[in-house]
Amino acid sequence: MAHPRSRRVRALAVPLGLALTASLGFLPNAATAASQETAPAAAVSTDGPLLSYVVNTTPDRATVGRVSKEIAKAGGKVVTAHQQIGVIVVHSANPRFAESIRTVQGVQSAGATRTSPLKASGTTDIGKPQKVALPKSQLKAAAAAKASGEEPLEPLQWDLPAIKADKAAQVNPGSKKVTVAVIDTGVDDTHPDLKANFSAKQSANCVGGVADTSAGSWRPYDPDNDYHGTHVAGSIAAARNGVGVAGVAPGVKISAIKVSEPETSLFFAESVVCAFVFAADHGVEVTNNSYYVDPWMFNCKDDADQAAIVDAVGRAAKYAQRKGAINVAAAGNSSFDLAAAKIADNSSPNDSTPVERTIDPKTCWDVPTQIPGTVTVAATGVHKLKSYYSNYGLGQIDVAAPGGDSRQVPELPAKHGNILSTMPGGDWAYLAGTSMASPHVAGVAALVKSAHPKASPQEIQWLLKEQADNPGCPTGDATCTGTKHVNSHFGYGIVDALDAVKK
Repeated sequence: MAHPRSRRVRALAVPLGLALTASLGFLPNAATAASQETAPAAAVSTDGPLLSYVVNTTPDRATVGRVSKEIAKAGGKVVTAHQQIGVIVVHSANPRFAESIRTVQGVQSAGATRTSPLKASGTTDIGKPQKVALPKSQLKAAAAAKASGEEPLEPLQWDLPAIKADKAAQVNPGSKKVTVAVIDTGVDDTHPDLKANFSAKQSANCVGGVADTSAGSWRPYDPDNDYHGTHVAGSIAAARNGVGVAGVAPGVKISAIKVSEPETSLFFAESVVCAFVFAADHGVEVTNNSYYVDPWMFNCKDDADQAAIVDAVGRAAKYAQRKGAINVAAAGNSSFDLAAAKIADNSSPNDSTPVERTIDPKTCWDVPTQIPGTVTVAATGVHKLKSYYSNYGLGQIDVAAPGGDSRQVPELPAKHGNILSTMPGGDWAYLAGTSMASPHVAGVAALVKSAHPKASPQEIQWLLKEQADNPGCPTGDATCTGTKHVNSHFGYGIVDALDAVKK
């Protein structure tokens, strides 16, 4: 499921029992599969594709109500209105809808959230799983670990000691009063490593922009393809229960807010806005965001549609922060310098036909990663070097964490450079990507919140940075700039779970 720089990259699966999955994530490259009708106003053109829009207004009841009436006159149908942040989700087949509604008093920005029709559908090709026999030495190590009191597969998790999460668990595994929301492809809450820590009352399906809280709505559509969120959840809070793996914060709660479209696994703005608002209104303390908002890898503020996406998601993310949630996000897998003067993006829009464009990172943002206040995470491998695929940039990366790197191989018994975590159906697998680094930071943020219950999101971010351990720039690596304390590869450093619970 994916495009070249996404947190989601092409998978090389190795199912546990016969094998363990090796991968770099997944990338979506097809159209969405929603199908909702509008009721256009009379005398308004409806000869365009049925698209989804965000209309951003002054956040008060009177303005939202008045603009909603104007939306109907312009040939739009209101799907939902987030009055508290002034974001209205609309469907319209009027090709001039956005242009028309932008002239309405109180509308601050408006634009289409996709380039393909709502009724379009497609599938995502991630290739066939590549099975590799599980070495007997790993099976023996797992058995020995269980006998010694560790989780059975913990010897294969080099990432836990890399951030001292194994030692932190002995001091404070995290509080049940802290919840991390996994905004992603859904989570299999029936997994034996996840069900004890799962919070159904803080979970929902936000696909399309309206939260569905019916039982199980948050689970993956297709367990074989939509495994990403389940893997992320395990890295955060897989329980220490004598089964499988351990999470960074095995004592905290996790919730699932599904935002990926069926069949395509694309993450559109209306779904992400719903997710942040839902998390904020349901007492979530941390959100993990291992994705970027489709269909644009970077949303440029000089484009009215893309500017509206930045505005809408930014409002929702800030709302979550104001309500007490710290937002953690993956930096991306394209090895881009996010502080460069120009970046070539040839993968957008990914819901129709991509075009080649050169963007300026100062005005074109990866959303939600570069939304102010978000903790932006780069990936590292076992040797505490930046993962070869990870985006980086001086002043752009806040902290780093293990995301896996097949070129950095750990010693036995792990012997695999990627990240082992949970998969749908009660399995476990290896994946790599900044998608895997972000949940490690989300887990540490949850530990900080557990140790400092009254800490604000800003204070938690300060503590993450202050406690991080910076290995400094590798000798001879010209892509790494900055100092021993703050640089382009690691930001303030690799997070430290033990300091999170002791300091």
